[in-house]
Amino acid sequence: MSSAAEQQASAEGKARAKDAARESRFSFRNFAEHSMRREMKEEAMEICNPQVKDFAECAQDKGLLVVWSCSKQHNAIKKCLALHNGEEAWERYKMKHAEELEQRSKLKGPPRPPPKVPMSSH
Repeated sequence: MSSAAEQQASAEGKARAKDAARESRFSFRNFAEHSMRREMKEEAMEICNPQVKDFAECAQDKGLLVVWSCSKQHNAIKKCLALHNGEEAWERYKMKHAEELEQRSKLKGPPRPPPKVPMSSH
């Protein structure tokens, strides 16, 4: 009978973990952080655009040999993105934009577009 009790305890633990995950996904602060993280990623992509272009040119020239021939350019992209989109960069970004993050957290979700007004057919 101890295995039945263990299974029930395991199931309860899984349910609690699932509820906690669901709660964190739906919190407004997490939504604000998620949208700011997306903005930081877009900024990182702009900063790393020269490396991406170099890789694209190499890939276009090398065709199927891109994996071996363009590894230097690929590593440059990874290094740039790690620098500008990694966890350390995220912590710096959050500190720099702490006030904005707090304001967004208070908005209770994304801004909604204005309602569409139907046009009359007169």
